[in-house]
Amino acid sequence: MKSYRFKVALALSAMVSMASAQGSIPAPHSPCQIHPMVFDGWQAQEVTNDWLRLTFVPQLGGRLMQVAFNGHPYLFVNPQYKGKYVSPAEAAGRWINYGGDKIWPLPEGNDDEQHWAGASTELDDGSYAFTILSQKEQCTVRLEGPPDPPTGLQYTREISIGADSPEIFFHAITRNFTGHTIAWSVQSVSQYDLSNSKDPSQYNHDFWAFTPVNPHSSYLIGYHARDGLANDPSYSVKDGLFRINWRYLESEVWIDSTAGWLALVDGSNQYAMVEKHNYVEGAPYPGKASVIFYKNGPTVKLDAQGVPYLSSKNLEETPYYMEAELNSPMVVLAPGETYAMDTSWFPSRMGRDFHTVTDAGLVGLPLAATRDGGNIDLSGSFGVFFPGELEAYLYGKDGAERGLVPLQSVSPQDEVELHHVIAAVKDVVRVSVHLIDRNDVDRGALGEVFVSTDNGGH
Repeated sequence: MKSYRFKVALALSAMVSMASAQGSIPAPHSPCQIHPMVFDGWQAQEVTNDWLRLTFVPQLGGRLMQVAFNGHPYLFVNPQYKGKYVSPAEAAGRWINYGGDKIWPLPEGNDDEQHWAGASTELDDGSYAFTILSQKEQCTVRLEGPPDPPTGLQYTREISIGADSPEIFFHAITRNFTGHTIAWSVQSVSQYDLSNSKDPSQYNHDFWAFTPVNPHSSYLIGYHARDGLANDPSYSVKDGLFRINWRYLESEVWIDSTAGWLALVDGSNQYAMVEKHNYVEGAPYPGKASVIFYKNGPTVKLDAQGVPYLSSKNLEETPYYMEAELNSPMVVLAPGETYAMDTSWFPSRMGRDFHTVTDAGLVGLPLAATRDGGNIDLSGSFGVFFPGELEAYLYGKDGAERGLVPLQSVSPQDEVELHHVIAAVKDVVRVSVHLIDRNDVDRGALGEVFVSTDNGGH
């Protein structure tokens, strides 16, 4: 296959030169950059590349306050606190929710010292030190927090982006700074903005969240409604996926997914975000949950006479946002010991037809290959994680490769609609479409299917 690819590359070189001159091939990437700025009244640091704009406010517990991809902002920023800072001492036990993305410990509660009460502490609201570790081809920043006596933890996060894709890499380090053993899980908490982009006084009715259900789930129906209505109309399970179609009702749902990813899809403007983590088989997750979704909103309460009512719909008190949360296993840390949790985010484009996630991107309408005489018609819709080229790998009945066909250039900021007719020898029975990035690295398949005929046969 390598020699065949080399010949294809030579044949394509003239095509690439012509296409570049016509503007159909994206220009070479620029170095990533880091610089200070003011964001919503806060002193902030901005990390950018050709696709992304990451905005950090170190003073606010080292938060990543906003992620903008192709100009589209994903995260919720609480208008109640814009430009403000409330120290843990001033908060006096209250939780100050600025929005954005951060990490915090599990399990939550006030049962004992091995539960986190969720109040404003040095972990969540302390001032973090900001350091630039590298920039240009890869930009990496470090946010190092102060020790937190109630938990015995100290958090440090290193966040990286490259110059050649919109992938965001998080390296979260938990350290036990005490002289005794402690046990915690670390949780990545991302608050997504669910207001309607055309009318912020209304919520987005076409926002979806997905994660695969565990076929051997510990939960009776594949998920556990931890808080809110057990029959919340937002929830459903279909085609092996737990799904939320966001509704303005407070709830929290736990999923013991083993797949290692969750996806957020905004059907109103076709933007998506995939968050990935490394699921550890057999490890003890808090409450067995590896993924948690929390929906903010009013909740059902009882008045003094025991009559149910819906709590406040005041947007200052209950703004439109949802938390996507990835959990690490419970980890026992000896004095001075550390634990690292790695996660990656992949912004891309996707509409209402979301089907699944692969290493290369999101699948909307799955790949289809239909034979029509001596040709094979390939179709499907996708969102990709890396800029590059789609290539079709062709296979015969014996499983041997029958060739490789370049299809089209793709980029993460564009939805990919595949409609391509290729000439293929008669004994090609299987096709796999791969994403090859700009560095000629095979990022994996977006789909692999057997070739069907117009009458449905193989």
